[in-house]
Parts: sequence; C-alpha cells; structure tokens
Amino acid sequence: MDDIVRQALVKWPNVPHCTGWLLLDRRGNWRMRDEAAQAQGAPGEPIRHEALLGFIHRNYEADARGQWFFQNGPQRVYVELVYTPWIVRLAVDAGGTLTLTDQAGGAFTPAAAWLDDEGGILFTEAAASAGQQPRVAALHDHDLDLFSEHAKIADDGQSGTFHWRADATLPLQTIPRADVAARFGFVASPAAQAAQAADASGDRA
Repeated sequence: MDDIVRQALVKWPNVPHCTGWLLLDRRGNWRMRDEAAQAQGAPGEPIRHEALLGFIHRNYEADARGQWFFQNGPQRVYVELVYTPWIVRLAVDAGGTLTLTDQAGGAFTPAAAWLDDEGGILFTEAAASAGQQPRVAALHDHDLDLFSEHAKIADDGQSGTFHWRADATLPLQTIPRADVAARFGFVASPAAQAAQAADASGDRA
C-alpha cells in the first residue's frame, strides 16, 4: 500500500466504503461502473490510464471476509469480480520457459491447477502462511491454446496434468465454477453482500 494512502487513512479514518463502482472482468481489465452501468448490470468502461492502473494495483487487497478492494486514499472501494480476484496470462519467455503473470504485472507461481465445469483453467499459489487462503487466478481465455500445448486432459474432461516445469507437473483438479468463490474464500460481489446485509438490517428494524 502506498505511503500516501496510509497517511490518508490515519487522517480520515471513517470515510464510508464504496461498492459497485469498480469491476475486474474475466480478462483482467479494470472497469469503472457509473450509476447507469450498475442499474443495467453492465460491466462498465475499461480504465486505460496507466498511472491510475498502477495506483489500483499497488493498493489492491482483501479484507478479513474475503472482499477485495482498492484503497483509494481514505476510501475503500470494493471490487466486483466477474470471476477470480486475479487473472493471469500464460507466456513463454526467451529461454522457452513458461511464465504466469497476473493483471498487476507480478509473477504468479502455481502450486495447483484446476479445470472448472465451463472449460476455464484456474491456478492457485501456495498459501503465504498457515490458515491463509492461497491466491487463486483464472487463466485469460486467449491463452487456452498455449495451455493445451503443455497439458494433457482426459477425454472425459475430468482429469489431466499441466507440465509447468521440468520438475513440476501439476495434476488437474476439477471444480464447479459456482463453487470457486467459496472454495477459495473470496466474495465475488461485495455490492450484493452489502445489499443483503442492508435488507437484513431493515427486516430487524
């Protein structure tokens, strides 16, 4: 997190959170959603300003409930996730080695690989510490052909392997897409969760 953001949090600690205005799409694009986009359930306009994208990436974190957010100065802007909190690109470097890079430009080192029931590929890293959920990322759909060149999938689509390194072949595990958020401990729609909480509070009033 940027120092200027930490300072803003100390100076203005009680700024209300924001939900629904920022979305991460299935291809790792950040999108700004105005009121019209939110009302229509539309993804919103992609953010292309490089400095703003860098600011988002440096200040992108998750809270204790698994809701991902961008800390915009003193305000926490919760992110709507079309799928996972991270989207990765698969490539081959100059030495012929496979690489995975997340939407923030950071390296992603897979400890496990997953195949969902819609043909999507997921990777998880090793958990940073005991009791912590590992980072989970969906593979960009433009990279499925390259993935298939380094994978063997059974005819029934229920098993297989991914050859990541000479000394690291990952078994492909299967998972229903609908179970991914719960399995890996993140909230896909903080806006929907906030609305449900508000409805429940109203019912109790």
